Amino acid sequence: MNKYSITYKITFIFLLALIGIILAFFYLMRFDQERYTDELNNKYTIVSKLTLTYLYNHDPDERLEKKLKEYGMKVVKDKSRKRDILNSAERIQKISSPIGSSTILYFKREYYLLIESLKEKIILKDVLFQPYRYRIIELIFTAIVIILLVTYVFTIRRVIPLIRLKREIDKFAHGDLDINCKTDGTDEISQVSNAFHNAVEQIKKLNNSRVLFLRNVMHEFKTPITKGVISTEMLPDSKQKERLERVFQRLESLLNEFIAIEQLTSGFGTQEKRHYRVIDILDEALDLMLLEKNSPKVKIEVVEDISIAVDFKLFAIAMKNMIDNALKYSTDKRVIIKISKDKIEFINKGKKLEHDISYYIEPFVKGTTSSQSFGLGLYIVVSILEAHGMKLGYRFEDGYNIFSFEKEKGSLNESGFDSASV
Repeated sequence: MNKYSITYKITFIFLLALIGIILAFFYLMRFDQERYTDELNNKYTIVSKLTLTYLYNHDPDERLEKKLKEYGMKVVKDKSRKRDILNSAERIQKISSPIGSSTILYFKREYYLLIESLKEKIILKDVLFQPYRYRIIELIFTAIVIILLVTYVFTIRRVIPLIRLKREIDKFAHGDLDINCKTDGTDEISQVSNAFHNAVEQIKKLNNSRVLFLRNVMHEFKTPITKGVISTEMLPDSKQKERLERVFQRLESLLNEFIAIEQLTSGFGTQEKRHYRVIDILDEALDLMLLEKNSPKVKIEVVEDISIAVDFKLFAIAMKNMIDNALKYSTDKRVIIKISKDKIEFINKGKKLEHDISYYIEPFVKGTTSSQSFGLGLYIVVSILEAHGMKLGYRFEDGYNIFSFEKEKGSLNESGFDSASV
């Protein structure tokens, strides 16, 4: 149980209350027993002196019984009863004097006083003794404990919907919209749960509408682009044809990037994770850019051939965007791709970035030296890396900008990256 949770705090408070009640009960019982014992001792001392003095001077008669009745004492006259008491009673305390002795007896949850004088032996019963006194206190204590436990169970049951709501909110925070926290209760927690449930249902509807709209729009764009590419192939070779090919390639690349964004934001971007060699993903990225592996624009350095558990298509788009940006912003139109155990680096010669890397990963942000970028490249890269538990690193060394794909913690091999078997 989390010590900061409300359940823990409620349990702790009730436990303290229970311990306090138990300690108070034992203290009260002990105090009451001592006080009541003192009362009985004082009472029996007075009765003993009174009875012994009377017996010393007189024989037992009705006057003695009347006097004893004032103190709640009654003379036991039944001989068999007296015999049972004398044979079986527990002797609590005995006090002797020159004219006789008195002994406190406890028999069958009742107190008796044995008076032995020089002339007579009588047994007095304490008719005012309350054997049920402590039982009542015990019953009161038991009732308080039961009420406390029932209150605790009731309170925890009221908190359970809050625990359930927190669990569903955690699922929602991780992108899972398949939640259900609707309740039939009418208290404030139930109202919040139902409001959150209704809000998520509305979000699901809006998200489904958005996904449907984006897919329809992209489908409608894809058709004329495909027709344009086919029509361009039928044109004779010329500069105009090359320009049209570049335009349609750029449109197709942007469309693929929009598809990647749609996949990531809809929560289906990384469901096809498998282990692939990084060099194979790099080949796919170069194919997307219509570049050959041995192109003079691209230099590949494989320090260690590794494999990685990723969505092949999405990760290829991320690498393609990094290569595209590196070529676009480099002063010599070349990029070095370095694959090692700990990171994948994209190195290009150029000026140091004017702002921190976080500035350029915002959507629709572009550098000051390019008029072709819409600012989605790095945003898409970072989104794909975050979906794979990675981050984009940057540093500037000796006139080179070095971007890198790295794990959030530790080396790449610690989570998803392995040495490839070739």
